[in-house]
Amino acid sequence: MQLKSYPTPTYLQRVKIALHYLLPQLAITRAAGWLAEQKWGAVTHFIIKLFAKQYKVNLDEAAKTEPSDYASFNEFFIRELKENARPINQEQNTLCLPADGKVSESGKISANRLLQAKGHFFTLETLLANDQEMAEKFQDGSFITTYLSPTDYHRVHMPCDATLRKMIYVPGELFSVNPFLAEHVPNLFARNERVICEFETEFGPMVQILVGATVTASMSTVWAGVINPPRSKEVVVWNYETEGEKAIKLQKGEEMGAFRLGSTVINLFPKDKVFLSPELTAGNKTRMGEELGKLI
Repeated sequence: MQLKSYPTPTYLQRVKIALHYLLPQLAITRAAGWLAEQKWGAVTHFIIKLFAKQYKVNLDEAAKTEPSDYASFNEFFIRELKENARPINQEQNTLCLPADGKVSESGKISANRLLQAKGHFFTLETLLANDQEMAEKFQDGSFITTYLSPTDYHRVHMPCDATLRKMIYVPGELFSVNPFLAEHVPNLFARNERVICEFETEFGPMVQILVGATVTASMSTVWAGVINPPRSKEVVVWNYETEGEKAIKLQKGEEMGAFRLGSTVINLFPKDKVFLSPELTAGNKTRMGEELGKLI
């Protein structure tokens, strides 16, 4: 796992980092969530239009192509795409990318540590809320972290056919997860609020994690709806049946969740099971449905 070299932060950058520690993250996030749910007619449509222009959002690929088609900002932010706007790679033994965005980091889980950026590592156990049984399944495995910017499509999909086994809600901080802070805030992804989803697949276990952030007002899954709010102060665990009528089975490319404003997805794979595509290096763009890697 090769480390990149980053310049020492300037004075202004250090001030920016310090402000993120001092900001009332939860209050800001709650306010953003409330505003994003409001249905203010022409005002909402104007805000959506400005946002789409500022962040160069491609509404032509959306199922609803006009700002006036959305009653609230949240409806716009988790907009559906037109059918076949993201073709799913159907090659046998190929996994597909779960989201549009950019690769933050990817590679091997070495000595139970994942690379965050700039020499910052976080441990597998901490990321998985100290679930030792789950962590053992991914020792010496591989991972990919995908950052979703405001420009991106914010629904998250399945890399492969899978059956849900467990979901864990982990309360935590709400630091922004943009690349700059990922380079300068230690343990960022393992200290932020997150929803951990463990699946059973043909190649063994797989984890897909939705990581919260400042102004990420809520995260949802297709089987449970909105997970937060309300926000529990304790870790909450849901176990699911993997056989029978109650089993939750999702197909490759099928939607599994969504972010209401920004954030990050982390995928974990067991040792010697998945060979990540060599193009998926830090900073490279990802497009949901394209190749993530091959089964070994």
